[in-house]
Parts: sequence; structure tokens; C-alpha cells
Amino acid sequence: MPKHAFARHGRTVLELESQAVAALADRVDDNFIRACEYVLDCQGRIVVIGMGKSGHIAGKIASTLASTGTPAFFVHPGEASHGDLGMITPSDLVITFSNSGETPEILTILPIIKRMGVRLIAFTGHPDSTLGEQADVCINVGVQQEACPLNLAPTASTTATLAMGDALAVAVLETRGFTAQDFARAHPGGVLGRRLLLFVSDLMHKDDDIPVVPEDALLSEALVEMSSKGLGMTGIIDADTRLTGIFTDGDLRRTLNQDIDIKSCRIGSVMTNDPITTHRDTLAAECVQMMRMNSINGLFIVDDQRRVIGALNMHDLLRAGVV
Repeated sequence: MPKHAFARHGRTVLELESQAVAALADRVDDNFIRACEYVLDCQGRIVVIGMGKSGHIAGKIASTLASTGTPAFFVHPGEASHGDLGMITPSDLVITFSNSGETPEILTILPIIKRMGVRLIAFTGHPDSTLGEQADVCINVGVQQEACPLNLAPTASTTATLAMGDALAVAVLETRGFTAQDFARAHPGGVLGRRLLLFVSDLMHKDDDIPVVPEDALLSEALVEMSSKGLGMTGIIDADTRLTGIFTDGDLRRTLNQDIDIKSCRIGSVMTNDPITTHRDTLAAECVQMMRMNSINGLFIVDDQRRVIGALNMHDLLRAGVV
């Protein structure tokens, strides 16, 4: 096969699948709204069921719901008829995924689900199927054509189903008022969790590790303080430990260009006045943005009286995985 044929086939698949997803916009209708309401009204958990490729999509949607504030889990329909139906309680809500709407493993357990009085939402490509007719709400995710040239392998249909499932999850997320902090609590082990849960107080250098010198200190003394604390800066404080200035590696280079005598120069005459500061309860991710916007590499943390209580630099944020 000529190499250009691979690209042509790839583009064809992407075009067909994008068209399938785009067609779903007109199906965000009353059935979609009722499905969202059912999810929000559920007093138990969302039980998501699917077989084969639809099962993989179902598992992903269950995971998305669970990580965005809606307790959900996946149940394999084959296992359900051999005991796992015991996972479902009358207060739960069942969401089924089946393109044909006639998946035997799902139809086998439908009577039990209906007898329990559990609400049923169906995602199917055939609303007039057995599953579509039995569901309390049926969402049509049918496609005109699979991206497979044989029109057999689930491709466009699974993509469309995944997109509509995401639409449901995000619509519910928005209505719940789910926040970034809520999301982070469900993802404490990953980069997202670190970015959203770490506060300045978790990372800042404290007490004797804070580089500070008094206003009347010599520049040479300030340089010793900077070297010993290793943050590339020192704060300048008054008698009440309030921050009045900052002196950084960049300030040192600019000072040396002025031909100043390091041994006799007072730090107060070369420091940067009123430096940018932050508070201990600021999210570490906000500090990254603050540093980038102001082209700085370090921050001092102050209290309400502007007394220095901590310090951190970009390397601290890098080590913590926030950047």
C-alpha cells in the first residue's frame, strides 16, 4: 500500500468520527435533560453496564462520573447474571450501553433491574430496540456509518457514545457546582492533585531557613545570607520583621554593573522595594502563575502585618511537581 494511502485512510476515519460526534448536538434534548435529572436525583450510586466495546466505553464513563462527584462503578453484564446483580440496590440508578440494544447479556438482567424498581437509562444506537423500549430514558447515540470500511467494527459508534457519556457527566458536574478542589480530592496521587491541593504552607522554607537581613546590613552580609540559604535571594526586614525589600541574584548582577563597593554598600540602597509577596494559604499553582507573570523566581510569604513567615522559589515548585 502506498504511504499516502495510510494518511488518506486515517483522515477518512477522523472525518467520519467527527461527523458522528457533531450529529449528537441535536440529540441533547428532553431525554438528555431527564437523564441528567435522574443522575442528580439518585440517592445511591450509578451502576454502569456494557458488553464488549460498549463495556469499555461504559467503564470509562463510570470512571469519569466517579471522579467528578457522582459515585459510580462498572458492572459486567455477564458477571451480573452470576451474582454481581447483588451490587445493585433499589436506590441506585443503572446506565446501560449497547449499540444494538439487543445485547443478550444485558437483556437477561433487564427484568431483575425493572422488578427492583431501579431507574434505567439506555445509551443505544437503536431507540426502538428492546433495551430502548424498556429504559426509563433512552439516549440515541446511533451513527450513519462506522469508520471501519466494512461498516462492522465499532468505531464511530463507540466514539459517539463516549462523547455523549462525557456530555452527561460534565452537564451534571456543572450543575453540582463541582470545583477544582473537589476534583483534586479525587486525584490526590497524580499531578493534578499536587497542582490543586498543595498550598504555599506545604512547601515554604520556615524559621532559620528563611533568608533575611536587616535594613542596615552590608551588601556583603546579604550575599553571605543568600549563599547560606540557597534560594537565590534574601529578604530585607525592619525591626518588626516586616518585609521592606528583596535582593536577588539578578539584583546582584545589576549592582555589580554599577561599580559599587560590596564591602561598604548597605543593602537598603540597592534592594528592590515593596516586593511581590504571597500568603501561606495560597495554592502553590497560583504562585507558579504569579512568578511567570512577573518574571520572578522567588517569593516571600508574609502574614497580615507583612511579617516574613516563609520563602520559596521556582525550584521548590519544580521539586513538588507543581510546575
